[in-house]
Amino acid sequence: MKSIRLLLTLASVVLPAALPGQMLDPALLSKPATDAWPTYNGDYSGRRFSTLKQINQQNVKQLSLSWIFRVKVGPTPGAIIGGVEAMPEIPSTDPGISTIKATPLMVNGVLYFSTPDNAWAVDARSGREIWHYYWKTKGGIHIGNRGVGMYGNWLFFETPDNYLVSLDARTGKERWHLEIADVKQEYFSTPAPIIVGNHGLVGTGGDSLDVPGFLESHDPETGAIQWKWWSEPLKKGDPGWETWPDEYSMRHGGGMTWVPGTYDPELHLYYLGTGNPNPVLTGKSRQGDNLYTCSIVAINVDTGKLAWHFQPSPHDTHDWDAAQTPILIDGVIDGQPRKLLAQANRNGYFFLLDRTNGKNIATAPMIKTMNWSKGVAPSGQPIPDPGKEATIEGVLVSPNTGGATNWPPPSFDPETGLFYVGTVENFSMFYLTDTDPHPEGWGAAERDAGYFGAYLNAIDYKTGKIAWRHKWVFGWGPVGMLTTAGKLLFTGDNSQNLIAFDPANGDILWHAGLADSLSNGPITYMLDGQQYLIAGAGDSLYAFAIQQ
Repeated sequence: MKSIRLLLTLASVVLPAALPGQMLDPALLSKPATDAWPTYNGDYSGRRFSTLKQINQQNVKQLSLSWIFRVKVGPTPGAIIGGVEAMPEIPSTDPGISTIKATPLMVNGVLYFSTPDNAWAVDARSGREIWHYYWKTKGGIHIGNRGVGMYGNWLFFETPDNYLVSLDARTGKERWHLEIADVKQEYFSTPAPIIVGNHGLVGTGGDSLDVPGFLESHDPETGAIQWKWWSEPLKKGDPGWETWPDEYSMRHGGGMTWVPGTYDPELHLYYLGTGNPNPVLTGKSRQGDNLYTCSIVAINVDTGKLAWHFQPSPHDTHDWDAAQTPILIDGVIDGQPRKLLAQANRNGYFFLLDRTNGKNIATAPMIKTMNWSKGVAPSGQPIPDPGKEATIEGVLVSPNTGGATNWPPPSFDPETGLFYVGTVENFSMFYLTDTDPHPEGWGAAERDAGYFGAYLNAIDYKTGKIAWRHKWVFGWGPVGMLTTAGKLLFTGDNSQNLIAFDPANGDILWHAGLADSLSNGPITYMLDGQQYLIAGAGDSLYAFAIQQ
């Protein structure tokens, strides 16, 4: 197969003119992605499964490059510039700014995507830029941006300095912007907004921040806030307050909402995983389960009220947030149809819940090296081993703070009944470094102590048992997934390859070498009778198709 690197020049020649985007039909958000990819995971379910099958096992080896779009960040010629009074400009060479961690949306022939401080519209047929918007930042951590949300003709994205920005999708011109958190408190924002009806759902990113996390809903037309849900109690008497020792620990508790969630239109519930508590690696100042950190929560989209919660990592002391995508599955358990939710968690466990009430159906380990748990409680929650908390002398723990998996999105194929996710098996030593009664930030240090490999796991959703796994020869962490009715599973390794697997057994059917490793999950769509496969890798979008 020809190398993509030899085709870079050809891909930029004689591109047809692009047309402005048109209004998004909200009905597309509840259907598997075909002629659109209108939200972060393709549809509300989070499955990242497409019913398209023009590209299939019989012809996948004929996939070839259609075009490449390489981002140029910053105030480029012709860019639309917005924002507030800025700090000295962050260098465009910062890999966080130029790496495409966003999942592009594709609506009416136009791709929309973002990186920190930047948003683009690109012709989905040719890869030609339609417009580029640049935000003048006040600061914030520029680690990544996961994409845009769309409502009608309007786009929404979050900036590292915590502004929600609304753009006209047709022109890229700014409609309005508003501050959702104070960058001086060290909040920084990375999620892709999710639009549900007339609600724009946004959260904030964070790591070792001694501030509380939240999810809030905004009116897409005006930006006005509709409701705000805090991911931990703020005072005695609030739901969950009894799982914290005092108000001080609650209000500094973390629980960031930094990965987009999923939605069930029938139950009217939005499902979200929350971040870790703080201090991150020591829990002596926050005895208790520390709700609702490291939790899967179900929130009513109209009221912002919590319907139920399930906490995969009670009293987390290893940075194992539960922000991984909660995938919604309509399946059969014990012969009965059930509304289910499945999550591959950073702590090393796979969880299957009833999404109507949050009750656990199955809990199973995903990695063989895991040693932090003493078993599983009747509730389905792992039982933490206190002996695996950080000590001054150091303690050996698996997985490390990066987790057995992380934010790159998994996929569920309803035709195979398998859940696909990337995992890592490794160990770290955890050393207690802050013995103050109220430690701040991390409170402890981690040192890598052993790496056993990275894997692509195919998991039976009913039991959590691994059906097959593929070990990467070279790899350090999980990569995003896409499955299709063409009986294909697309993902990547950490050696700059885009790969197609047989989702039933893990056989490799095709691969292409890219200029960088995948930086989010691939997407697919049908346009003018042709199915495209789009993959973001580093600073470039790659488009593949079967040439007709």
